[in-house]
Amino acid sequence: MLKNETVVGLDMRAYLLSLLMITVSLAGCINNEDNTESDIGNTTDGDLVLPQWQIGDQWLYTFITPQFGEDSTRLVVADVREDDGLFMLGISSEGEAQRHAVINHNPFLGRVTMDGLSVYENGEPQPVFNFPWEVGNTWAFRLLGQDWSATTDNIYNGEVTVSASSSEGHQLSYVFSGRQGFINNLQWTDNEGVTNLQMSLVQKDTGYTGDVFFYRAGDIHDNLYEENDQEVYDTFLDEGYSPNEAWDTLVWYLDVEISQQGGSGSLSIKDHQGASPLTRAWGAGATEKGSFGTIPSNSGEHSITVTVRGADSFVHLKVAGALVRSWTL
Repeated sequence: MLKNETVVGLDMRAYLLSLLMITVSLAGCINNEDNTESDIGNTTDGDLVLPQWQIGDQWLYTFITPQFGEDSTRLVVADVREDDGLFMLGISSEGEAQRHAVINHNPFLGRVTMDGLSVYENGEPQPVFNFPWEVGNTWAFRLLGQDWSATTDNIYNGEVTVSASSSEGHQLSYVFSGRQGFINNLQWTDNEGVTNLQMSLVQKDTGYTGDVFFYRAGDIHDNLYEENDQEVYDTFLDEGYSPNEAWDTLVWYLDVEISQQGGSGSLSIKDHQGASPLTRAWGAGATEKGSFGTIPSNSGEHSITVTVRGADSFVHLKVAGALVRSWTL
């Protein structure tokens, strides 16, 4: 009797052990499925492929730079040029279009290719994005004056995280939202750890109506004038967009601080015909931060006269030439 009970007990333990092993095995399968799901969240195939932009699509962004602070810009798909395979991406405010033309910190303006949303730098399309997205993909492009080597690091809930480094030690990271059809956020840090640009999506919408502007710009002059006991004379040359095409306008930008103690300053620009399209004068303690405007493009040499007095006083002047495009949607 004891022998039979022992056999039954052994059989029962073997049965329970087998049941436990099956349960653990099933739990492992469930956990593996959960881990696979957690890698991409609820990302769909549509989140990973090239978005289909339409005229009137719009994205409101905040830009932050150490030199120029914070500003908000609404980017709008203004035109679809099927023959060229290009989208035209503009700004809903003409003033912001002028500002971005001269401070030049928004790389996502103007021509964007329809086959990959490549943006243009130095006249060549740059593949900033890598459709269809896949973790581990690597590629190269040029943007913001740097040559980047990029990698797709992560995909989760329809958002793709990319990191890139440049040959000069700069770092670029951004998140592309498949559901918003464009960048969700971007950060560019230089080789000294300074964040040169932050770009954050505030709102995505469609069906924009109104005017859209794009100032296709080229840098002409950029100089910082500091304290000096005498007048400073400088020049810049307006050569036009090309030998056969003048700029539509010149856009200027000023950043000025004048010392409280005995400070003063002045600025004048004259074209080669003697006209003075821009003049300024500042007294002690005056500031003029981030002002901008336009002056006529008059091909030839322009002269600049600047006075800056007082310790820590400075006048920062930037000038860019621009070809102006506008649309009414």
